[in-house]
Amino acid sequence: MHQKPFLPQKICPVCNRSFSWRKKWEKNWEEVRYCSQRCRQCRSTREVHASQ
Repeated sequence: MHQKPFLPQKICPVCNRSFSWRKKWEKNWEEVRYCSQRCRQCRSTREVHASQ
């Protein structure tokens, strides 16, 4: 099975989950703070996902 090399990870400040680097974030990885659009929208209230 093909293994990807080590990819940088960050922790989302809203849901506290780790997320990995993606190709679409290649040019602005330093600016990426949230793991998803949902966390970005909940950033002001810091709500934890109800699905957890």
